[in-house]
This record gives sequence, C-alpha cells and structure tokens, in this order.
Amino acid sequence: MTPQDAQPTTPGRPAPRPAHRVPLALLVPALLGLAFLLLPLLALLVRTPWSTLPDQLSSPEVWQALRLSLICATAATALSLILGVPLAWLLARTDFPGRRLVRALVTLPLVLPPVVGGVALLLALGRNGVVGQWLDTWFGVTLPFTTTGVVIAETFVALPFLVISVEGTLRAADPRYEEAATTLGASRLTAFRRVTLPLIAPGVAAGSVLAWARALGEFGATITFAGNFPGQTQTMPLAVYLALQNDPPAAIALSLVLLTVSITVLAALRDRWLTTP
Repeated sequence: MTPQDAQPTTPGRPAPRPAHRVPLALLVPALLGLAFLLLPLLALLVRTPWSTLPDQLSSPEVWQALRLSLICATAATALSLILGVPLAWLLARTDFPGRRLVRALVTLPLVLPPVVGGVALLLALGRNGVVGQWLDTWFGVTLPFTTTGVVIAETFVALPFLVISVEGTLRAADPRYEEAATTLGASRLTAFRRVTLPLIAPGVAAGSVLAWARALGEFGATITFAGNFPGQTQTMPLAVYLALQNDPPAAIALSLVLLTVSITVLAALRDRWLTTP
C-alpha cells in the first residue's frame, strides 16, 4: 500500500473499511428489496392529506384512541417488566429441566398469529375460559371486551420482546459480580437489585421500548380478545382499521401518527441496535 492509499483515522474511531465493488447480481436484488420496503412508506407520505391533516388529528375520536393506546401500551410495558425481568433472569442464570422448552414457549407469541393469540386468551381468560370462569365466579372479574383486556392482549404479544432483550443482556453480563456480592453477605435478591439491575439497565430500557412499541401497534389479539369499542377498547390500530372502511383520509392520518411513533422508537434505539462495530 502506498502512502497515497493510506487514509487518516480519527483517534478513538475505528479505521474506515476498504471500499469493495458490489457484484451486480447482488446489487440489483438488494436495491429491489430496499425499494420494496420503502415504497409503501413513501406512498403513505405522498397520499397523506397534508392540508386537512390538522383537522383529521384534532377530532375527539383520534385523541380518544391515541390516549387509550398510550395508556394501555404503558400499562402493558409495566406489566411486562414485572413479569419479564424475573423470567429473563430465570432463563439466563439458572439451569433447570425443560429450560429450552420454556424459552421456546416464551418466544412463541413472536411467531404466533395475533388472532390465534386472541382466541387462546379468550379460551383461557374468557367468561367460560379455563381460568376466566373462576375469576368470574369467585371475584366477579371479567377481562374480555374491557380496557383491562386490551392491556392483557398487548402484554401477551409484547412480553417476549422484553424477555429476549433482558436475557441477552444478562448472558453478556459477568455473573462474578453477583457471586462477589453474595460472598460479602448480600442475599440473592439484594445482589440482583443492587448489582445485576444496574448492569443490565440498558438491556431493560431497550426491551421496554421494544415492548411498548409492539404493544402500541397490536391489532389482532386486541380486536379478538377485547373488541373494538370506542373509548373503551378502540386503540389506534383498531381506529385505523375502522376509518379505512368509512374515511380513508382519516385512516391515512392515523397511520402517519403510528409511523411517526415507530420512527421515534427506532431513533431512540439507534445507538444500541442500528450501529455496527
């Protein structure tokens, strides 16, 4: 390599990667794939009724659906944290029979069609469900077609995102810090709270954001388990579905709101997920 070929590097930054010629046989399908992903989003922006957008977004129905979506997604994320962080710790830090099966079951909602998840929730927690019938008989609690049912449905589909993120962070964290804390007299719970949680805080934060975004965009399980009642169970995705049948410009405006939220989530996770070494 001649001195002219050498490129200056900034201290603290890796040297730039050498440029390679991309084979045409790879470049063409790569560009087609990129266009396939971007074209629907560009079409949404092109067809957005920008002149009437403020009026579309200022209607009470939109704010009602948006408010319900934000509340339910936040509640689902909080419930996912309560259940998911201990579950991730169990999968990452303990060895028990059937752990692989448990991990597979935890990730099942990622590939399960959301409508099937909603049907499963009805069979489990419905008024005549396996558990729901006892909730109704003993406590008078009915979950389907209520706001609580929306939170349950969103938690069902969002929980795996948090568990996977936190489990991966736990596996990357050095367990010797926890062991050192226990040898100094700390209980396992104290070591987890004072040592482990601060170490895995970035993973917990990233998993929480992913879970929140997934809960915000949930449709299939929500409409199956909780229905589509304005002001009670109609979240933003359900409002988009309903508006698409009666008022397409309103559906486009609502879709733009969800697209903006998704882009914001990606921007928040950019440094953690979208950069390469």
